Amino acid sequence: MTNPWITKTSKQVYANNWISVVHNEVTTPGGQAGIYGKVHYKNLAVGVIPLDDENNTWLVGQYRYVLDTYSWEIPEGGCPEGTDPLLAAHRELMEETGIKATDWKEIMKLHTSNSVCDETAFLFVCRGLSFYDAEPEHTEELAVQKRPFAEAVEMVIRGDITDAMSVSAILKTDLLLKRGVL
Repeated sequence: MTNPWITKTSKQVYANNWISVVHNEVTTPGGQAGIYGKVHYKNLAVGVIPLDDENNTWLVGQYRYVLDTYSWEIPEGGCPEGTDPLLAAHRELMEETGIKATDWKEIMKLHTSNSVCDETAFLFVCRGLSFYDAEPEHTEELAVQKRPFAEAVEMVIRGDITDAMSVSAILKTDLLLKRGVL
């Protein structure tokens, strides 16, 4: 399909180390003059569901500044441009939980909020776990909990887990486990 949007002008209005915001003057698909803001992420996103032999997983709790609320999530983080998402997933899992894994499977690629941003996430399940000390970044105050994977699914269903990457990865993993693919 061809793009029905026409960009007349484009101007970066904000940037930091993680994002830039662009203001676009456009012609809409309906032929009207309009505006469109775009948030560009300078990193890919990665998320990991670690599973042990008894199908336990590890969730990470942290206070999310933007939402002004506490959030339970799968281990996740950023992947610098030009870096293999799988390598970044290894790093994030170790950093946030102290877990290393030997068996990795990419389960999905996700666009996190495609009406306003271009962020792409890569989500993985890993097994063959070994445990070390976590190495969180200075911006992170994390709580890590081991839970039965079925409980993580119930947390999504109850609305206790609302992070888009976590919800998607947990439900997809649940489906793949039920189909015998994982």
